[in-house]
Amino acid sequence: MRRFIAYPLVALGALGSTLVGAAPALAHGYVSAPPSRQALCASGAVADCGQIQFEPQSVEGPKGLKSCDGGVAGFSVLSDESRDWPAKAVGATATFTWVMTARHRTSNWEYFIGDKKIATVDGGNAQPDAVVTHNIDLSAFPGRQKVLAVWNIGDTPMAFYSCIDLNVGGGGGSGGTIPSTAPSTSDPAPPSTTKPAPAPTTTAPAVPIAEGGAGWAPGVAYRTGDKVTFEGKTYKCRQGHSSIRSWEPSIYTLALWLPL
Repeated sequence: MRRFIAYPLVALGALGSTLVGAAPALAHGYVSAPPSRQALCASGAVADCGQIQFEPQSVEGPKGLKSCDGGVAGFSVLSDESRDWPAKAVGATATFTWVMTARHRTSNWEYFIGDKKIATVDGGNAQPDAVVTHNIDLSAFPGRQKVLAVWNIGDTPMAFYSCIDLNVGGGGGSGGTIPSTAPSTSDPAPPSTTKPAPAPTTTAPAVPIAEGGAGWAPGVAYRTGDKVTFEGKTYKCRQGHSSIRSWEPSIYTLALWLPL
């Protein structure tokens, strides 16, 4: 760090979007549930993710991108489609939960599957709550899909990006493929008398569930209402999430934890 102190402040500002560390100094926001790719890395459900495991909330880039990594080279693992990203099984409608660690004024939130925008939620150029949820209709996109969720900031040219792998309706299918609504011109095939085998379902690896009243620990799935102790104090979980180091209750008070 001492080497940076001698640099001009303007240079530090230019580097702000690329300097990363374990502390949440550059933290902003991301989709925690269903678990985004950065959430899976942070919880340890997906290994060997690099720096993103320490700050899943920092995937910031210019507005208008369609990339999971927000154009940040250090987070390129999030755009690596060769990885076996676990897909969370959801129904026809999914509730996406954003955790905001820096509550910027918001233009809107956008959701995409492939090049298709499936939803826009207006932010009213207002400061959002620490936890924001959106119910998004996915009924037109059955099967495995990759959803790109974008948080567009209201007073800067920047946005935050999260990719979420889902198995919509529990079926198979290829992520990013937009189903066609065009009618078929061929004669219908005769009904089959053989019952097809069910399509495989991919789910995220299990994360240990919290035990009531236990001490806070990283790598645990905390549910809304769970109580933990940390540094001699008791906290109640305000929003279900999988914990990581640097997200201790004393740091994320009110965003994720309520002191009792």
